[in-house]
Amino acid sequence: MVSQIAQMSLPPHNTGYKYWEDPSFIKWRKRDAHVPLKCHDSIEGSLKYWHNRSKLDFLAAANSAVWDDDAVRGALDSAAFWVKDLPFVKSLAGYWRFHLASSPTSVPENFYDGAFDDTAWEALPVPSNWQMHGYDRPIYTNVVYPFPLDPPRVPNDNPTGCYRTYFNIPEEWKGRRILLHFEAVDSAFQAWVNGIPIGYSQDSRLPAEFEITEFCHPFGSDKNVLAVQVLRWSDGSYLEDQDHWWLSGIHRDVLLLAKPQVFITDYFFKSSLGGNFSYADIKVEVKVDDSKKTSKDGILADYSIEAMVYDTGKSFQCDDGVNLLPSNVVNLELSQFPSASPGFQGYMLGGRLEMPRLWSAEQPNLYTLVIILKDASGHLVDCESCQVGFRQISCATKQLLVNGRAVIIRGVNRHEHHPRLGKTNLEFCMVKDLVLMKQNNMNAVRNSHYPQHPRWYELCDLFGVYMIDEANIETHGFDLSTHIKHPTLEPIWAASMLDRVVSMVERDKNHACIISWSLGNESGYGPNHSASAGWIRGKDSSRILHYEGGGSRTSSTDIVCPMYMRVWDMVKIAKDPNETRPLILCEYSHSMGNSTGNIHKYWEAIDNIDGLQGGFIWDWVDQALLKEGRDGIKHWAYGGDFGDTPNDLNFCLNGLTWPDRTAHPALNEVKYVYQPIKISFKEGKLKITNMNFFDTTQMLEFSWSLQGDGHILGSGLLALPVIEPESSCELDWGSTPCYSVWESSSAAELFLTITVKIPNSTRWAEAGHILASVQVQLPSKIAPVPYVIKTTDDLLLADHSGDAIRIHKKQFWEITMNSQTGAIETWKVEGVSIIKKGVFPCLWRAPTDNDKGGGANSYESKWKLALLDQLSFVTKSCKIKKMTDHVVQIEVEYLGVPESGRFGSISDGSNIICKVNVTYSIYGSGDVILEFNVQPRNDLPPLPRVGVVFNVEKSLNKVMWYGRGPFECYPDRKASAHVGVYQENVGNMHVPYIVPGESSGRADVRWVALQNKEGLGIFASTYGSSPPVQMNASYYGTMELDRAMRKEELVEGDNVEVHLDHKHMGIGGDDSWSPSVHDEYLIPPVPYSFSLRLCPISSGTSCHDIYKSQILN
Repeated sequence: MVSQIAQMSLPPHNTGYKYWEDPSFIKWRKRDAHVPLKCHDSIEGSLKYWHNRSKLDFLAAANSAVWDDDAVRGALDSAAFWVKDLPFVKSLAGYWRFHLASSPTSVPENFYDGAFDDTAWEALPVPSNWQMHGYDRPIYTNVVYPFPLDPPRVPNDNPTGCYRTYFNIPEEWKGRRILLHFEAVDSAFQAWVNGIPIGYSQDSRLPAEFEITEFCHPFGSDKNVLAVQVLRWSDGSYLEDQDHWWLSGIHRDVLLLAKPQVFITDYFFKSSLGGNFSYADIKVEVKVDDSKKTSKDGILADYSIEAMVYDTGKSFQCDDGVNLLPSNVVNLELSQFPSASPGFQGYMLGGRLEMPRLWSAEQPNLYTLVIILKDASGHLVDCESCQVGFRQISCATKQLLVNGRAVIIRGVNRHEHHPRLGKTNLEFCMVKDLVLMKQNNMNAVRNSHYPQHPRWYELCDLFGVYMIDEANIETHGFDLSTHIKHPTLEPIWAASMLDRVVSMVERDKNHACIISWSLGNESGYGPNHSASAGWIRGKDSSRILHYEGGGSRTSSTDIVCPMYMRVWDMVKIAKDPNETRPLILCEYSHSMGNSTGNIHKYWEAIDNIDGLQGGFIWDWVDQALLKEGRDGIKHWAYGGDFGDTPNDLNFCLNGLTWPDRTAHPALNEVKYVYQPIKISFKEGKLKITNMNFFDTTQMLEFSWSLQGDGHILGSGLLALPVIEPESSCELDWGSTPCYSVWESSSAAELFLTITVKIPNSTRWAEAGHILASVQVQLPSKIAPVPYVIKTTDDLLLADHSGDAIRIHKKQFWEITMNSQTGAIETWKVEGVSIIKKGVFPCLWRAPTDNDKGGGANSYESKWKLALLDQLSFVTKSCKIKKMTDHVVQIEVEYLGVPESGRFGSISDGSNIICKVNVTYSIYGSGDVILEFNVQPRNDLPPLPRVGVVFNVEKSLNKVMWYGRGPFECYPDRKASAHVGVYQENVGNMHVPYIVPGESSGRADVRWVALQNKEGLGIFASTYGSSPPVQMNASYYGTMELDRAMRKEELVEGDNVEVHLDHKHMGIGGDDSWSPSVHDEYLIPPVPYSFSLRLCPISSGTSCHDIYKSQILN
């Protein structure tokens, strides 16, 4: 038999036939796809296996996630953990011998032979991507293929990894069949055992399994040699054009499995809920593999099949530890009726479970299914198990239902990505992702855009996360061709595409978390998709089908699933009576850099319009890789940093987290719009709504806090009746414990904050975790009045000598202005310099990624065409209008013109972009009132900002403000940022986006103070009827943020640049390749007037008192 297999080897290269370029040849000797096999030796062992994996300290695990070089060891430790307590499964993870050849035709001759000398080869950890260990180079592209589009041919320059490792078969495995299982290899590979070819496979994200029993050396004899040849490019690469890094190698684990001669090879758990979910009818399809190919009835003559369901959520303690056998809740019996699945040749077992505990994202109740095979003597021959959940997925008119409830999908797209390892997974890092997702109120994930590591599904079952499982098919690059058809339209690709769909479903079919299968991503639409959709619907009617290609509304999808659709277009579809499917965005809110603006607009629609059921944000993590720079320090690298061409630069940086899972500020906004408790205050009623679908509020703790003008006036617990799912509770404002505090307050601004906490620890959160927090503004007890300085008898001294106007108050403050420029040249407090430069008008900001998106139509392009990036303000006039013992008033007129004089003339006004009139009123109290009138040219594009900029001494590094915070927020991304008084140092205000741009702002600021360690500094606030400002204080000036291409290139300035913006344009986020800031957050080029107040402060000064002391009440 071995010699026969050897003769069946793949054709030699010298025949001219390249099997890796033949779409009809996708596998050889590869076993049929099936569920992951655990190969238990007993029922007790299977139950303890799952019990131990569900009782881990997941919070400690998440905190132990590593993202640097330690992750290399961590990957090997994870591989060992995943097979722990499985006596007939062995991981081959470790250091293998490795050689990288330039092409499949240049690999070392007979390198797969057992006698080949590999001592000169280097060691490479498996699992890994070889590019992450110094071989070859990573390539990042979004759409374009990294090689010429010439299907099915791939480049002759095709890096080919040659691997060798050694293994022994344990003595305890004697007499058993040996399976070699590759969990995933990118992109195509061939394997040999002891020089004998044992198989070939494609599909970089799904397993390949081969039986190698006959090729292994006898037990106790020589070590066995496993050799693997991995091709970077194959015809399969044309189906794998996802928006991520192209990385190669054996990136998931390699396993040896030992099975008896007759064994359980696959099984499919199905349940049907009835009686208003009071019972579950269970069916389990079981396939048995017999080396002798005995008939189906013949196997039953010698063997029996049994299946049991255990409620392992109920642990029973005994002296020997955990005894889970009493948790058996139903025994399934072998059915004599044929399976409903067409062509199914296995066995059907069935039974009924009364009052099942249902699985949902809120209540992820799991049971353990155990299937055993016994011989005629009743001895256990084989045992398999998995965790299962009872839930019902169905559709009604414009609704996706889970257990009869129209759940809202609060989702995110997730690539497998590790900054040090690439596509290789670690247990703790997957746990970290899930902990963060759950803590930020996410209940769903889309596996973009391929099946992910098997452990990921187990964890999603356990944590409670709805999942779209997506086939490893994307052919986006074909969109760029005018003459080459998408593979979905070509019969030669049909088998390969269908195989990827079938293999995904067969591997993952028993996971409760999967509510939808996806046919892939951005691959056009055609007959091959229709065929795959038909196969899935015939195989599994218990889930819905998703596919966005072809316009997101084809017959191959059960939901309308567009990407980056605008809110108003979503609403049109939801209200279309001819569209009966629900709309769930498969991608939305493109979170590239400082982004995720407008997301609250989406959720205003989703929360209030039937037919809209949520979506999946793009995406979870910035896909940067660690790369050592010239300075020896590792930094986040993006497309092109490895010399990779073509590349799509930083378009891989779209995450809500940095690569090490540190949260972007935008994640706060996502948590807010996703929070399951909504609170509103209207017409004297405080309304609290439970947006959960299964959980009541019984296990939640509500508290309140009332603040006036930034000061906490009172706080306490809020006693509420239990609120049922999808229900509300209304409280009369006068009956709440905070009413009396509000009634006795004379504050100008009053805010009520309701906080909802989880009082007891969970799998994903410590006790006290904040589930939701909402701030509502209350009506003030006093009528609003403009902020006006009270006149005082404070004297000041002023003199005008040459170009200098000097205004001061003895031993406290001193201001020097230039009468030619109208600018403050120095401002000292108690002899210490405070302001170094300013105050000047400012209209420009460092473009964000979203500002740059859209080519010639982008905001950045239009701004630069209008020369806003070169805008400089020159002084047309400066006049002293008043100079007394109490006040000095100066008027300045600025003209905004391009820095270079070649763009027209000031004299004829042809190059004037903007005119600004400023009036300074400087009082004896030290207050400086600035009144601005800004008149931009009316043919300008929407403006980046309208405000002022000034520079203070670098020593003024303590920032305190009354406004929104504490984190970065912008006009179209501020709902989560509560109004309050916050304090931070300048360095920590900075948000280190990998590619710099406008960042670190704080919205709706009433006042801000910048002070040095002695407490000396400057106070700034709005004045008169001017609204709160957008504030920014940074060591990095606007020009520096604009100049640098990555955060490591940023150079701190010699001072702190401060911006106070009357208007600041939103940051957008509907997508990052077209202008996407909503109209209400644009700044049209029309006249603007606003006023600011500046004054000196010293140690012990209360900013609150300053704000209030000279305000008319």
